[in-house]
Amino acid sequence: MAGSCCDVAIVGAGPYGLAATAHLRTVRGLEVRTFGEPMSFWQRNMPKGMLLRSNWTATQIADPHRSLTLETFRSVSGNHLAPPVPLDRFVQYGMWYQQQAIPDLDRRKVLRVESTPRGFRLGLEGGETLNCRRVIIAAGIEAFAWRPPEFRELPPDLASHASQHRDFGSFSGKRVLIVGGGQSALESGALLHEAGAEVEVVSRSSHIHWLGGYLSKTLHHRLGHFTRNLLYAPTDVGPAGLSQLMARPHLLRRLPRQLQNKLRRRAVRPAGARWLVDRLRDVPLHLGCSVVSAGVTGECINVRLSDGRELTVDHVLLG
Repeated sequence: MAGSCCDVAIVGAGPYGLAATAHLRTVRGLEVRTFGEPMSFWQRNMPKGMLLRSNWTATQIADPHRSLTLETFRSVSGNHLAPPVPLDRFVQYGMWYQQQAIPDLDRRKVLRVESTPRGFRLGLEGGETLNCRRVIIAAGIEAFAWRPPEFRELPPDLASHASQHRDFGSFSGKRVLIVGGGQSALESGALLHEAGAEVEVVSRSSHIHWLGGYLSKTLHHRLGHFTRNLLYAPTDVGPAGLSQLMARPHLLRRLPRQLQNKLRRRAVRPAGARWLVDRLRDVPLHLGCSVVSAGVTGECINVRLSDGRELTVDHVLLG
């Protein structure tokens, strides 16, 4: 099919792709086209019953006119929303945002991106090509799911990544070992436990970093609006003070790489929302140890931990 042209092509229609499109379309004379299924990763790769860890401001999808907010969505849809925001309501919010800001979204897949003397050529599902000067990739994190070497030879019905499951109900009555100490692993543990599975969690960290403790609540609720804005950026990534730097990548990039890496590790280290503590009260947490080996015995997995313990489970979930 004959090719068409635009100034900017955005690949991906999740929160970042939608926000990038909305902002770029405020530039007069700039033709922007966006491709992808809206909110697809959130609909297909996140478990039912999940709650967003991010606070209210960080859960918003940025828009240039600040009119497509969670407050506006709540008002026009009649949805009752309060933090933590449930997954299904966030997906509904994203779909509403897309309909308002990018009604002409192209849901075709981008099959290839090629460099040309004047920019790029995109090969689209169905055979059409598109020439553009710039391409923004907002394809999400699905491709970055990590499967440690100890589990790469195990079949997916025995060892899988947390992002591969939409409903944990099928694990009812099964023994499940979760590997990881961040929100994905911990919330999966809570949801599996509530679905009737026998759950244990193993993490290399010697302790779980719980977010939203006393100091955080004091800063957010008792010291006033001015102090909150001074210490925390709306993106809410990183502790007090550092949050403002993490929200300004143009400044962060000016620092020595070694210092950048140190700050990033501090700001985005694995952590869990404090509202998970009670939900995990009956889930054993094996902290400060890692998986040394894993092997199949019949229909089960034998897992040996670095502290010498051995566990036999029906499934390993990688978080």
